[in-house]
Amino acid sequence: MKEAEVFEFYRRLAENDPAPETELAFINPYTLLVAVALSAQATDVSVNKATRPLFAVADTPAAMVELGEEALRGYIRTIGLYNTKAKNVIALSQRLIEEHGGVVPADRAMLERLPGVGSKTAAVVMNVAFEAGTIAVDTHVFRVGNRTGLASGKTPPMVEAGLEAVTPALFKRGAHHWLILHGRYVCKARRPECWRCIVRDLCAFEPKTPAPKDGIQKDSDDA
Repeated sequence: MKEAEVFEFYRRLAENDPAPETELAFINPYTLLVAVALSAQATDVSVNKATRPLFAVADTPAAMVELGEEALRGYIRTIGLYNTKAKNVIALSQRLIEEHGGVVPADRAMLERLPGVGSKTAAVVMNVAFEAGTIAVDTHVFRVGNRTGLASGKTPPMVEAGLEAVTPALFKRGAHHWLILHGRYVCKARRPECWRCIVRDLCAFEPKTPAPKDGIQKDSDDA
């Protein structure tokens, strides 16, 4: 995709959604960190359903450690990989208390050293909590980057590097959100809804998916 096309790609997404936000519910940087860590291989909807009562009783590292791993498992049992995630959340909470005074550091490298926190989670926290221009690559962003030709790559780090290189500074703060939402609701995995895509003329994907003859989209991707 040419530089002018990349700019127009983002310009349209920005015009359509001027103030994009994460769909994960959170109270503060710590609860955001926990929510993102829990969202791996799970939907935002399922995470929000579990964390709403959880954050009512534990919205700080100290409160989470006091709650304990066994009780935490009870709150997040409906989320995939809940045993491992519960262990990681308690461990990262303890690490925050011991090494950062219970405060989530505004530093990506430090975030990635926390138990259970990878590159994607750290990038989301930096973007949402600290307003950094980081671009987290989840399954939606990976798909959109490759499918549209915006940034191709065989691995998430490759796509992230490509997006960092081509995304204009003006759009970096919102890029992560626009691409996720576009992939979740329009550029779906099984059947992209090309007929209602606002960037279809800039997209490399072929052939474009036609609108359903009966006007009803029969399949839907996991959001």
